[in-house]
Amino acid sequence: VQLQASGGGLVQAGAFLRLSCAASGTTFCRYVMGWFRQAPGKEREFVATISWAGTRRDYADSVKGRFTISRDNAKNTVYLQMNNLKSEDTAIYYCAADDNGVAGSVSVGSTRYDYWGQGTQVTVSS
Repeated sequence: VQLQASGGGLVQAGAFLRLSCAASGTTFCRYVMGWFRQAPGKEREFVATISWAGTRRDYADSVKGRFTISRDNAKNTVYLQMNNLKSEDTAIYYCAADDNGVAGSVSVGSTRYDYWGQGTQVTVSS
């Protein structure tokens, strides 16, 4: 599967952005999807994940209450709504697909993911 992330940009603190990740292929609904981010000089970190049907979601503590992951299987797209952005959210955001999950499962570890998008830059100015 190929993943194409978009929606990043430069915003001020407190603003919002919605990232999108479009996937190719016909089995998108069987992929656990996730978002990760990597800030300059730091390791890639987990942000959010969502199960096949969107019934289960998990978030990093740092984004809980501000970010929402969702998916539209009819459009082969996963989204990350990011509200009340902070300067520490500045990073390249990557979407990823795990094709070894099961119904209702989510994946937090980056090693669980098999496919990665190219990343989209999010910059939050304070």
